[in-house]
Formats: sequence, C-alpha cells, structure tokens
Amino acid sequence: MADHSAQTPRTVAEIRDAYTDLTRRKRLYGGMLLVVFVALMAAGFRTADDRNAGSFVDGWHRMLDYPAEVLGEAAEKVTELPGHIVHFAPALFETLNIAAASTLIGAIFGTLLSLMSTRGMARWPVLIPLFRRIADICRAIPEIVIALVLIFLLGGGPVPAMIAIAIHTAGALGKLFSEVNENVSLKPVEGLTSVGASWAQRMWLGVIPQVGPNYVSYALLRFEINIRASAILGFVGAGGIGYELKNAMSWGQGRYDEAAAIFVLLFLTIVVVDQISGALRDRLTHGARSGAQKSGARQAAKAGA
Repeated sequence: MADHSAQTPRTVAEIRDAYTDLTRRKRLYGGMLLVVFVALMAAGFRTADDRNAGSFVDGWHRMLDYPAEVLGEAAEKVTELPGHIVHFAPALFETLNIAAASTLIGAIFGTLLSLMSTRGMARWPVLIPLFRRIADICRAIPEIVIALVLIFLLGGGPVPAMIAIAIHTAGALGKLFSEVNENVSLKPVEGLTSVGASWAQRMWLGVIPQVGPNYVSYALLRFEINIRASAILGFVGAGGIGYELKNAMSWGQGRYDEAAAIFVLLFLTIVVVDQISGALRDRLTHGARSGAQKSGARQAAKAGA
C-alpha cells in the first residue's frame, strides 16, 4: 500500500502561516529597497549640489525669477504675441513633420523587430535574441546622444533629429509591439502555413489584422512623445521650434516675448495632439466593441418587434 503521508494536504493554519511569512518577507525586502533608493537619491542630490556653481539651498527661492521675467515681458508686449505666433508657425510645422516622419519610420522598423523577436512568428527563430538585443540598444540610447553624433556627421538640421528619434522609436515600439504579439492567436498563422503561404503573407494576413488597432494606438502615443523630443532636440541644433526657442532664450531680455509665444505654441499643439490621438486611440481600442454592442442591440430590438 502506497504511503500517502507525504502528500497529505496542509491545514488552513499552515497555509495562513506560510502566506503571512511570505508577506512579511516581501515587506522586508521592499523596505530594504526603499531605504537603498532613498540613500542613493540623497547621495546623488548631495553630489550634484556640491558640483553646482551655487547651492540649491541658497538659490531655490529664486527659482521663479526667470519665469516671472519672461511672463512680465510677454505681458508688456502682449499685442505682439499673435505676430510672433504666426512667425514661428513654420518652425512648429517643421517640428511636427520631424515627429510624424520619425514615428512612421520607427513604427515600420519596430513592427519588423517585434515580429522577428516573437516566438511563433519569427522568420529565423534562432536569431530572436539578436533582434531583441537590437531593440534594447535602440531603446537604451537617448535621442539626444544619437542626435549629437549625427549632427557631428551630417551637420545641423531636421534630418539628424528625425533619424535619432526614429531609432529610439523603433526600439520602444518594438518592445511594445512584441508584448502585443504575445497575446495573438497563432491559429490563422498555422492555417496559412498549411496552404503554403510565405512568411510575409502569414504576418500580413494572420497577425497584422489582430494587432493592428493596438499597433496604431501605441504609435499615436509615441507620436505625442516624439513632438516633445523633437522640440528638445532643437536645443542642440536639430532644427524645428526648439531651435527658435533656444535662440529666443539665449538673447535674453528683449526677446522673452518671443520665448513666451513659442511656449504658447508648444503648449497648444501638445494639448490638441493629445486630445486628437486620445480620441483616436479610444476609437481604435473600444470602437469595435461598441459597434458590436450596437449591432447586438439593433438585432435584439428587431427580434422584440
């Protein structure tokens, strides 16, 4: 007769004690990590404060002096703000073009990286780790570092900014898209494989229809981020409205009204793009479900009639 003593289920008290012990250990580890994090933050702040030209403690009360000076000059020349907005509109369009082109290029390459690094979809499964590392490298290097290297090689202008943002976008979207791919049903892919479809046909007909709305949603979110990134890259000579903002701020007093107009342009643009892309993302992720619900309601109403 087999000995079942080792397989005897634990009592409720033993399960509760094990759970309590596990919770206590998690809290202990979490507290230790929090203490280490706070210590590192304090040490980093102290080091940065020592290396600054002036101490943060001595200068924090002057933190709002510069914004007050900019707003004060803008208020004095408020009648000139509409003209400045019209003057800097082409630079804003250049920034939007940089963001749009880099998002499109990054989304294309991010799609390829995600498909090549997802098990069950990869064209060459043995190279999955390689494509994942490529996405990691693209995502790990900040756009401003890539832009500085490209400006040294290509000169200033929008092209280095577009390439730099596109490289970072490809890595970021490649990671997000690969996570979406993990939830895809592979039955359509298997069916297409059984009839002799090529890899491109399997991906285009079996995978993209399932992940398309999520891909577009993430790409729109990335477009918002890239608008901010392209504006920041203008400070290192990459063109766009960021370059104009740098010039206005560098000239100092007398040009602060131009800086204020650029800030207004950037703020309004980011708010409008955020609202539009948010509505589109909601439409993409929930529109199909809402449509199905409306169709079901209409059918139920017809059946009741």
